[in-house]
Amino acid sequence: MNVWPHVISMPLYLSLLLGIIVFFRKHYKLSAYFWLASLLTIPLWMMGNVDGWFRWAKIVSVIIPTIIVGFSRIAIYENKQGRIWNFLKRDEFLWFFYAILFLNIAEATIKDVTLGNYFNAACGFLLCVTIPFAPTFWKFAKEGYADLVAYTTGSWNFIYTSWNACFVYAESPTYFASSLCILLAAELYPVIKGRPELYITARIYTLAAHLLIRACYDIFPQVMNSSTWFNSEVLKSWGVINFVIIVPYVFWHMWQLHHNKAIISFKRAKVS
Repeated sequence: MNVWPHVISMPLYLSLLLGIIVFFRKHYKLSAYFWLASLLTIPLWMMGNVDGWFRWAKIVSVIIPTIIVGFSRIAIYENKQGRIWNFLKRDEFLWFFYAILFLNIAEATIKDVTLGNYFNAACGFLLCVTIPFAPTFWKFAKEGYADLVAYTTGSWNFIYTSWNACFVYAESPTYFASSLCILLAAELYPVIKGRPELYITARIYTLAAHLLIRACYDIFPQVMNSSTWFNSEVLKSWGVINFVIIVPYVFWHMWQLHHNKAIISFKRAKVS
């Protein structure tokens, strides 16, 4: 297993992804129009870089919502008026982003089942169960640049990262190293900022950027091929570990909701 080429390529890609998060958070309007313009690259996707139902479902269910996030941020930040703008600003519309997150986890969970990665699939199902509900735990921030904020916990973020990494390890070992970079970028950015609620925003932009690069010009098999890293025993153990970790988290999550403590524990609000 040769890891030395990755010692250079992975930190560089990770740094690029962290920069992408910072850039698109700050430039909310450019973000919206950039991702809208990315649809012009669909002919490149059709040349073979996007293949199979899962890849098409994945890129469509990431790029389109990323565009909508961008225009929702414009609507909030600039207080746009009009039928569509007002619709994008409604609290009820936050359920759309909740549903997209649910869908993206569900897609991978179904794929995990088809791969026989059953314990990791079970973890994915429980991640869906423990997504904080909208609109109570979702919002577009009034301060800053109208970031999409989802009050996931640091523990949920970590479990999601481990679950998704395990899924990629099973589904496409060749891309595991590059996918690990986008997962680490999304995991590290909220930690660096001290704001776990920025995880979904970080995940949106890193995943969208990664999928767009792969769809347009797939360089990763050449510069970050990790196919030799695959080990079936590691995969099996990893899935079991993810499942074991999430089970107590599910009980904790439900306890917080049942005892009306979620506002404090999820949003980290202070009791007056």
